[in-house]
Amino acid sequence: MAADFQSAGGPARRPTMTPATGVREFPLLPHETVQRNTPAGDLFVLAHLGIPQIDLGSWSLSVDGLVDRAVSLSLDDLQARPKRVIEAVHQCSGNPLEPLRPTRRVANVRWGGTDLAPLLHELGLDPSAGFLWSYGADHGTFLGRQCDGYVKDLPLTRLVEGDVLLAWELDGAPLTAEHGFPLRLVVPGFYGTNSVKWLSRLHISDRRAEGLFTTELYNDPADRDGHAGKLRPVWEIRPEALIVAPPPATELPPGLPCTVWGWAWSDDGISRVEVSTDCGRSWHAATLERRTGRGWQRYSHVWKPEKPGTTELRARAFDVSGACQPEDGTRNAVHRVMVRVRQGAFNCGRFDTSEP
Repeated sequence: MAADFQSAGGPARRPTMTPATGVREFPLLPHETVQRNTPAGDLFVLAHLGIPQIDLGSWSLSVDGLVDRAVSLSLDDLQARPKRVIEAVHQCSGNPLEPLRPTRRVANVRWGGTDLAPLLHELGLDPSAGFLWSYGADHGTFLGRQCDGYVKDLPLTRLVEGDVLLAWELDGAPLTAEHGFPLRLVVPGFYGTNSVKWLSRLHISDRRAEGLFTTELYNDPADRDGHAGKLRPVWEIRPEALIVAPPPATELPPGLPCTVWGWAWSDDGISRVEVSTDCGRSWHAATLERRTGRGWQRYSHVWKPEKPGTTELRARAFDVSGACQPEDGTRNAVHRVMVRVRQGAFNCGRFDTSEP
């Protein structure tokens, strides 16, 4: 069963797309993510089909499928429900055509909205219900394919964990068009591709939605899990650590303490982070802050560089189940930063990485 926007009950009149081509904005490099809570203006924007301009007066959210009672809800209806604010990591899964290349596009933000699980409970779920299909109002062409709408799916078991929001606020302010106005699905702990923007419809089904953005793209080889030849949907965020400081190409004085620090995160939280200052030959336990909500966790390790020359810093995270961030070959591969230790004392600065 294809998850086609119109045949599944989408609106006949589609919103204007402005722009009508893909949008890719990534304001922050890894070493620039210095704030615990990322300002909305620094949050990355990725829209495969462009950005729809939605008229709130004619917009509504429909909920149908394997429910006892289908409904159509206005934004006022949703905002009349209990509101929650959730701090959560928001991470781009990267280019769907290069699914195993790390991109380090990540932020930590506060979403405001209403919890989806109670709403679905009120509507009554059929016992055969197993998946939530989410429809965005964006439409257009991607990879030469005409897309009637952006459709994603996720298992209903994720709702049992809580915190899945129908969100209308980002960082305490109404969503802007590029971030999904008037409503977006927010699935903390899942990669950002699952947090559908410009949300227009939720459909409850007993199976996955077949489509370009569900069963074709955004699937990883599951070989590492012992299932050769099979694919794993890009849902849960895998453990990852990001080095914020020192920045790439920093020059360090020998004999003086240097704090290597950054952020670590995963779907179910991080239990420990290790730092290497010698290209991965040895690892040292970092100090790790406790998790707040579903946000990222700050780690730090004090290192006293002694040997002059260029070295590679690395950081790897372990989630609460013990899973370790892999060295390479995946979107969450270990982050590496090159720095240089000078001969003798000097003022800290940067060096040119193009030098031989």
